[in-house]
Amino acid sequence: MLKANNLKKIYSGITVLDLHELVIPEGESFGLVGNNGAGKTTFFSLILDIIESNTGQVFSNDMDVAHSDHWKSYTGAFLDEHFLIDFLTPEEYFAFVARLHKLDSEQYKEILAGFKDFFNGEILNQNKYIRALSRGNQKKVGIAAALFGKPKVLILDEPFPHLDPTSVIRLKHILKELRSDVKTTMLISSHDLNHVTEVCERIVILEKGLVVHDLRTDKTTLETLHAYFDPIREEGAAGRSL
Repeated sequence: MLKANNLKKIYSGITVLDLHELVIPEGESFGLVGNNGAGKTTFFSLILDIIESNTGQVFSNDMDVAHSDHWKSYTGAFLDEHFLIDFLTPEEYFAFVARLHKLDSEQYKEILAGFKDFFNGEILNQNKYIRALSRGNQKKVGIAAALFGKPKVLILDEPFPHLDPTSVIRLKHILKELRSDVKTTMLISSHDLNHVTEVCERIVILEKGLVVHDLRTDKTTLETLHAYFDPIREEGAAGRSL
């Protein structure tokens, strides 16, 4: 379980995140949406103890992430290309991640084999450093590395942009399998409302660092999200239907 308690982050006098209390139960697939500057990446960075809050705490299984390293053993994350070691090849990077997880060679081979469809012949055995890969393929490397060890908590910031349609579909399959088989707690931010409603059972809208909606995903959720982010369009559609 993840819990944010009185969590606030301020930059240059501007509050970019202000969460009184937000609880994400174990095994939940949690989507985070909002316009640029809403505080999504800031929230994820606080969960991962990348930045320091001005007030409040983030707890992972009742442990303050800022004062414990225990959560790192069961947490996988990919926020952006800075999570990669781009002067390595994908094989070298994956081998490094496997050592961090203390995986033996058979486990390592089995994990890579599981990503065969997702990689689509574009990642391994290309004789390229990660920095030479396309942005979409760099993202594939980062997402795959985050999934090594089948994490109990998975955090992905905008995982869908730069992926081709086939890779997006395959990533969705991977995420749904984690929900059903491993019971991973997933936190996913996305600007694509269709994708996030398809893979997340709960969606929170952030606006200027505040939670403005907390929704359980159902057949009306996508319409609700569109109405929030584009009310003029929704009003026009309603008028045409009269």
